[in-house]
Order: sequence, then structure tokens, then C-alpha cells
Amino acid sequence: MMDLKGTKTEKNLLEAFAGESQARNKYTYFASVAKKEGYEQIAAIFLETADNEKEHAKRALRYLQGIGNTAENLKAAASGENYEWTDMYKRFAAEAREEGFEEIARFFEATGAVEAEHEKRFLALLKNLEEGKVFKKDQPVRWRCRNCGYIHEGTEAPEVCPACVHPRAFYEVAAENY
Repeated sequence: MMDLKGTKTEKNLLEAFAGESQARNKYTYFASVAKKEGYEQIAAIFLETADNEKEHAKRALRYLQGIGNTAENLKAAASGENYEWTDMYKRFAAEAREEGFEEIARFFEATGAVEAEHEKRFLALLKNLEEGKVFKKDQPVRWRCRNCGYIHEGTEAPEVCPACVHPRAFYEVAAENY
């Protein structure tokens, strides 16, 4: 494919991606309202349309070469989250405060704090991936099958879940927060 950099087509793809992404989120919120108000069919149509919009956004992002392998995607995600918490939300909070919107400034600050945690999580996952430690740990841990809940203890997740026969890809380190 020809290089899109700096073309109107690149600008249009970016606008399409943003518009389709925003529409998808809006429609999922609208579906929740319709469901709460007792309109199951309308909720289902909002959700179906949201799924359609997701596919449109994905196609635009692929043209922009914005979807890579998992390591590349984790790096891109961490970079985006870093920008959001170190620049964007700090700037937004300051501007909201200047204009007298204190509650909105606090919202931007709180959201920025969440984005910092997102960056941290993506970087930790990237490190695990690069070091071959997604399904292997140095010390024994409790692994949980995300499909059926089976618990395995050891330094590695099983290749196949003995309870539901799903592959290793369905395992995560079991985290108990109760």
C-alpha cells in the first residue's frame, strides 16, 4: 500500500476511527438506558450497532497500521496512557480550574491517576511477555482457568486445563481480593 502519512486519506481515517469509536461507546451507554427503561429490543439494536461501529473503527485503525502484535500493542497502549496522565489530563484539569469548573478539574485529575495505573499495568504485562513469564513464574503461584475456574498450583500454568480442556491461554495468576 502507498504511504498514507500526511495525506487527506490519513486524516479521514483518523476521523473515521475517532467517530466510530465514540459512536460505539455512546451506543453501549444508550443500550444500558433502554434496558433500564424496559426496552430490550431497542437495547439489543443499540448493542448490535455498537458492534458494527467497532468493526468499522478496527478497519480504519488497520489501514493506519495501528494494530500490531501483542508486544507492540502493549507498548502503544502504555505510551498512550502515559500521555494521558502526564500531559492531557493535567492540562485539562488546569484549564477546567481556570474556568471555574472545580468538579470537572477533580474528575480530570482522578482520571489521570487511573491512566497512570493503566500505564503501569501495560508495562508490567509487556515485561512478563518479553521475559517469557506470562504463563511461567519463578516461584509457585496459584493459576486460575478463566473459563471454568479450575485452580492449579505451580510455577507454570498447565498446557491444557484438566477440568474443561481449554488451552493454557485461558490461565491467569489467581488474585484473591476478598
